[in-house]
Amino acid sequence: MPDFAILIYADESLHALEASESDLEENDQHARDLQTSGSMSLAYALTPRASAISLRHDSTTAGPFVQADQFVAGFYVIQAPDLDAAIAVARLNPAVRTSTGGVEVRPVHSGGIITKDQ
Repeated sequence: MPDFAILIYADESLHALEASESDLEENDQHARDLQTSGSMSLAYALTPRASAISLRHDSTTAGPFVQADQFVAGFYVIQAPDLDAAIAVARLNPAVRTSTGGVEVRPVHSGGIITKDQ
């Protein structure tokens, strides 16, 4: 079954160091639902953009690579039979229901988790 990356866009990440369990509950429940379904193979929540370091050929700067109202706050990879099924799963993401966020669904071309034995 093909893999699809779901990139979560938001105006800021909920995963600040001081985030409470209640701040994260809706997103954590969505992740638990995907785990229970067996479709999610990995997930990463990113910290707020202030913790980013951007590198270019001639500079290193604090902050995100691109200044934008929304940025990638996290991503996960699911297995789905086709793009339509992946979109149906992505529509369940809490970011889709906000006025300032959303998700992007992209088929995964190649890659995978790298282990030390490889």
